[in-house]
Amino acid sequence: MTGFLIRPDLVLSDAGPFLAAAELTQKEARDTAPHSHARGQLMGAISGLVSVGLDKQHWVVPAIHAIWIPPHHTHSIRSHGPFSGWSVFVRESRCATLPPTPRAIRTNPLLREAIHRAATWPGIDLNPAQTHIAEVILEEIASADEVALGLPEPEDPRLVRIAQALTRDLADDRRLEAWAQWAGVAPRTLSRKFAAETGLSFAQWRQQARVLRALELLADDVPVTTIALELGYDNVSAFIDMFRRVMGVTPGRYGNDAAQA
Repeated sequence: MTGFLIRPDLVLSDAGPFLAAAELTQKEARDTAPHSHARGQLMGAISGLVSVGLDKQHWVVPAIHAIWIPPHHTHSIRSHGPFSGWSVFVRESRCATLPPTPRAIRTNPLLREAIHRAATWPGIDLNPAQTHIAEVILEEIASADEVALGLPEPEDPRLVRIAQALTRDLADDRRLEAWAQWAGVAPRTLSRKFAAETGLSFAQWRQQARVLRALELLADDVPVTTIALELGYDNVSAFIDMFRRVMGVTPGRYGNDAAQA
């Protein structure tokens, strides 16, 4: 489903208020083809989980998180089942103080409440009270800490084969040397190119892929033990330790935080 989230003129041009917002809840999955627009966009989930294709990366946006998309960056959007979420669109001229590259952030109650209020505005010039709330939203975007919810895609065809095979079966625990032999590339070359093209080592890339898949499964209320086994962990404790190192909380606590957001 690809219905408009907000009036197109509040997305495609600098006309109208410098900030506009909208909320959306739908029972059908949302699937939006690659596109770009003049305004910057902050997109977050209230419930469910969204995948975003952006700048040769795969991002996931679980509840209580959001992704910032600067102006003119091509992106596609797909929700995993029913979706409830929101977006904020910021005039390009007001994006100068905001992050110049895409990033994921963890939202807070202040930001979510300000956006909830902004979503009720009629899309005309803002009054002083609305302007104050809009400025708060921009300040929160600018100051929010970045969260690692993206997975960069390699470009070398041999590395692409490995990345695609891994994402199809994240339980495959073959070492780098075995993957290099499978793809017909020297282990040192594989290691060097993975770091150069993705900014991550091979081991870091696989761990990040597992974390993002875990977030998708948590959004579907899959039990933590089942997730650990699907991702190739011998025991649930090892998976929980890895998840805590990366996300700062255990999978169970993460799921509870998302449910209470």
